[in-house]
Amino acid sequence: MKTIDELLAEGVAGKRVFVRADLNVPLENGTATVKIADDGRIRAVLPTVKALAEAGARVVVASHLGRPKGAPDPAFSLAPAAARLGELLGADVAFATDTVGESATATVAGLADGQVAVIENLRFNAGETSKDDAERGAFADQLAALADVYVGDGFGAVHRGHASVLDLPAKLPHYAGYLIAGEVAVLKKLTDEVRRPYVVALGGAKVSDKLAVIDQLLGKADRLLIGGGMAYTFLKAKGHEVGISLLQEDQVPAVKEYIERAEKNGVELVLPVDVLVAGEFPDLKTKAPANPTTVAADAIPADQEGLDIGPETRKLYASKLADAATVFWNGPMGVFEHPDYAEGTKAVAQALLDSPGFTVVGGGDSAAAVRILGFDENAFGHISTGGGASLEYLEGKTLPGLAALED
Repeated sequence: MKTIDELLAEGVAGKRVFVRADLNVPLENGTATVKIADDGRIRAVLPTVKALAEAGARVVVASHLGRPKGAPDPAFSLAPAAARLGELLGADVAFATDTVGESATATVAGLADGQVAVIENLRFNAGETSKDDAERGAFADQLAALADVYVGDGFGAVHRGHASVLDLPAKLPHYAGYLIAGEVAVLKKLTDEVRRPYVVALGGAKVSDKLAVIDQLLGKADRLLIGGGMAYTFLKAKGHEVGISLLQEDQVPAVKEYIERAEKNGVELVLPVDVLVAGEFPDLKTKAPANPTTVAADAIPADQEGLDIGPETRKLYASKLADAATVFWNGPMGVFEHPDYAEGTKAVAQALLDSPGFTVVGGGDSAAAVRILGFDENAFGHISTGGGASLEYLEGKTLPGLAALED
C-alpha cells in the first residue's frame, strides 16, 4: 500500500487529488441552522488535506453522509461539513452542489493550486452504493474525470464495496492517506503484534452486531468485558431474568455457545454483576431525571429495563482493565446520552485512561461518547474513526477499501 508521503515526494503541485474522506458526521437540526454534533471525523482527515494543499495540490474532498436513497436530499447535504472543514483549515473551501454534474465540474475546474473543494454527498448518486458492477463502475468513471490522483482516507467507509471506495482507486494512481495508514498500523497491534494481557470491552445495543468479532476474540483476547444492551442477551443465556431489557432472544443459543467456548479456551468472560434499571426508556431530548434504581444483574424485575452497568460492575471492570497491556473498547456500557445512565461508559473510558497499556477506542458511539462526556481525546492511545470497519478488520474480513489501495 503506497502512502501519501510517497505521493508528496513525487510532487502534487497542480494535480487534482481526489480525497475519499469520511465526513459522515452526526447533525442536529436547529430552528434555523444545522449543527454538527461531533466533528471528530472532519478533524481526522485534516492532516491529509492540509499536507496536499500546502504542497500545491488542487484537493477534491468527497464523502457520504447518512443513508439517502440514491437521490439528493437536503437533510443529508455535506454543506455543513464543508463549512466546518473550511473553519478548521482556516481557508475558504468551495462546495459543489452535486457529485459529478455541472457544479462539481465547474467547482473543480475553478480550483487554483493549494485550494480545496468538497463535492456533494456521494450517496445522492445511486451509482455509489449500487450492487450492479456496471452502474457502480460508470459512476466511478465520472468521479475519475474530476481528478488525476486518488487518496483513500475515509477509514469509516473502507468496509463498503462502494464506487468511491472500491472502483475508483482502480482508475487512478492511488495512495493511502495519513488516517488510513495510521488506522491500519493500530489494528495490526490488535491482531498481529498483540502485547498481553489483551482485554476487550464490548458494549452497544445489539449482540448480533458483535457476534463475528466475539468469535475471533475468543481465540485472541485474554479477557472480554460485556456491557450495554448486548449484555442482557448474555445474562439471559446464563438463565437470568432480564425484564423488559433489550434482548435478542434468537441470539441466546449462539451466546450460550460462546460462553462455553470462552471457558474452554481460558478466556475470562466478565458480565455485569449489577445494573441500573427503570420502568421506561429515558427522554433523551429533555434529559429529565430518570430516577433509576440499582439491582443485582441476576435479579432484574420483570417490569424493569436495564439501562447501564451498576456501581459494583464499574469497579469490577476498572479492575479488569487495570493490568492490561492492550485494550480495545467498542460500544457504550449504557444509554450514555442521558446523565443518569452515563456513569458506566464514563467508568470504562476512565479505566482506559488509567491503564498503562496501549488503549484503542473503536470508533462509532464509543468515540462519540469520549468527546460528549468531556474526555481528552489525546490521552487515549488511539481513537478510531470507523467502528464498523474496525470490527470487520478484527473479524478477519477483507475490507474492500483497503484491498483496493493495496493493488
